[in-house]
Amino acid sequence: MAESLRSFFDELETRDRHLVLLNRSSPDPVRGLLDSLLDGQPVSVSEVDADSTADDADSTAADADSTAADDVVALVEDGAVIARSPLDELLESVLLINSDLYKTGGIELGDVALPAVFEGLDEVPFRVRGYPASNKEKLLLIVISRVIERIAAEHGAGTLRASFQRLSRIDDERGTRSVYERVAGSGVDVHVYGVGDADSLSRLPVTVHTGTSYPYRRSWFVVFTPPEGADGDHVALLALEDEPNVWDGFWTFRPELVTRIERHIAEEV
Repeated sequence: MAESLRSFFDELETRDRHLVLLNRSSPDPVRGLLDSLLDGQPVSVSEVDADSTADDADSTAADADSTAADDVVALVEDGAVIARSPLDELLESVLLINSDLYKTGGIELGDVALPAVFEGLDEVPFRVRGYPASNKEKLLLIVISRVIERIAAEHGAGTLRASFQRLSRIDDERGTRSVYERVAGSGVDVHVYGVGDADSLSRLPVTVHTGTSYPYRRSWFVVFTPPEGADGDHVALLALEDEPNVWDGFWTFRPELVTRIERHIAEEV
């Protein structure tokens, strides 16, 4: 049994994964968007042209994709390409997105997508800063959160547990309120966690958990588990704010780990 939410970070395996931008024809500012999203993270970004020779693991990517279309991003792990996504897909789903669009409902839940190369960064520990220190660093975690909520709504069953630090955020952010109305209305057993007054959420068909301990004040999790015995996605985002406005976080699709995170929240938070 995990002793705390933090203890789940100790279970992450260190794997050498990085992104390689192949045959770039897009302008430098586009490359800069990808760099800024992953700046300071344990995932580097390099670049390879079909006519050039790369070193080490990047040479594998270059050899495997020497005839690839322009502006393809490859995810490389231990010298092997494990996922590919068009750069345009990264731009449309993450790099050119303003996080305010999620708060206001400017992006429909069904339109939220996670490119394969970002999905493949599961169980990589990220350390990100929120606004105003950074406009971009938290964005990938925000997108992951919405993807999990979309998966839950599509299943229409199972359990979703999500923390908000301040419960008032659900009402303050029109897009967030709309998402949870939809997910809970689909038949998912939804549990929300945070500090504050639960009365304002009385019209939402969700179970509200309030408290003032560390998990309520400083955790950010969105965890979905399908019904026991049913086929379906298990997915979790877990992030902790151990410094003001600085978050350590990861996401995982590993059913066993997702199930244990969900059980810990249900029994200990």
